[in-house]
Order: sequence, then structure tokens, then C-alpha cells
Amino acid sequence: MEHHSIFYGPVNRLLVAILGAPPVERVAPAWRTFFFPDPKAWMPDTAIMAFLVTLLFAIFIPLAARRYDPARPGAVQNFLEMIVDGIRGLLVDVIGHGAEKRYLSMVGAFALFIFVGNLFGLIFPLMPPTGSLSTTVALAVISFVYFNWQGIKDQGLLGYLRHFAGPSLVSGKPSLLLRIAIFPAIFLFGALFFVIEMIGNFARILSLSLRLFMNISGEHTVTGFFASLVPIVIPWPLMILGLFTALLQSFIFVTLTAVYINLSTAHEEH
Repeated sequence: MEHHSIFYGPVNRLLVAILGAPPVERVAPAWRTFFFPDPKAWMPDTAIMAFLVTLLFAIFIPLAARRYDPARPGAVQNFLEMIVDGIRGLLVDVIGHGAEKRYLSMVGAFALFIFVGNLFGLIFPLMPPTGSLSTTVALAVISFVYFNWQGIKDQGLLGYLRHFAGPSLVSGKPSLLLRIAIFPAIFLFGALFFVIEMIGNFARILSLSLRLFMNISGEHTVTGFFASLVPIVIPWPLMILGLFTALLQSFIFVTLTAVYINLSTAHEEH
């Protein structure tokens, strides 16, 4: 039997009471499984858990900001400042000075959302939203759009597209005759390199999403299996490992995002 969070039933019963039954019969069969994996439910557990993570931040972050006191920081403020300083240091190390100001908000949002979402897997009544491929693909697509947009902003559309055409075959300022002579080779090399680089660029979506999904879903499945057999003592080492996995996978995602931003905004001579 498929495991659901404690919010799955109440939320969907409320939506059914307000909106009626899901319009499963009006959806094409090819899309029915995608939109309504459970024909009696409006929202999958993944969407409910992602909304819950967002709601927690919407409540907690403003409260923490109101209690901010640089003269007498409390334990929560020290913890949050440690996280922010860590992300700033990561951005500086991977991208360079100034990156901590340009990209902190987006990369920090990824880090917090993914880490807290991963932690949901350690709370048995909940489900980790990052344990679903739909969530991790959504996060990866957002990251993909963001780092490509940063590259376009930094270099312009044409300059960014040239970024995928590979290095120039000639250096310096060759004569017009030389340019005409080697133009076919340059064109073929650039076209081939462009196709390969674009495939690699889109493959980053798979790299980001599959790594996060497989690690979190696997860890949650194993921990849940042992917790159902022996709910005391036996799952505790796995939960400690799950805490490390939650932190590690969040770190890997934001590090790769920072690396991709660096690659997208790097100025190279072509």
C-alpha cells in the first residue's frame, strides 16, 4: 500500500468538498495519469509537501527577520547567519568575488527549500517533496532557466550562443584570404561543437534532478521500511544518515548550480 502523509487525506477531502470530484473523465487518457495519479484526489502528496515547505518559510522567515538583532544575536539568528555565510563563501569560491551579492537570494532559496524538503523524509507522518521526480525536475528546470538567463544577461543573446560554439580555430587577426579558405572547417567545427554543447547543457537538468531524486527517495524508502518493522532503535542510525544525506544533497545541488552559473557567465575568447 502506498504511503501518504497525514495531510494527503484531509487536504483532498477539503478540495473535493469545495470543488467537487476531480474531472478525470474530461482529461485525455495520455495526461490522466500525469495530472491525476489518484483519480479521487486533486493534489498529489508532492504538491502538498512542497506547499507546506513554502508555507513554513513564509511564516518563519518574516518572524526571524523581525527578531534580528546584530548586537545580541540569539541561537536561531546565529544558525541562520552561519548558513548564509556558508552559501556566500561557496559562491565566492566557485564563481568569484561579487557573486555572493548577485546570486545569494536564488541559490540560498534552493539550499533552504531542498534541505528542509529532504528533512521531511525523517518525519514519518510527512513525505519528502524532493523524493518525487516531479519536484526535482521542477527544481532542476528552474535552475536551468536561471543560470542560462544569467549567461544571456551577462553576455547578450548572441554572445551567449557563441559560448556554445567552442574555441576559435585561429588566433590573432588572420587575413581575409585565410578566413575564406578555412571558413568551411570553422563552420562545421562550430556547428558540431554547438550541438554537442547544447545537448550537454540540457543534460544538466537530468544531472540535477535524478541525483537528488534517487538519493532522497532511496533513503526515505529504506528508512520507512525499517521503521515499519522495528519503529524503535533500529531506524535511528538510518535517520542520522538521512540527516547527513539531506545536507549533502542540498549542498551538491547548490554547488552544481553555482558551477553552471560560473560556466554560463564566463567570458572566453572565441
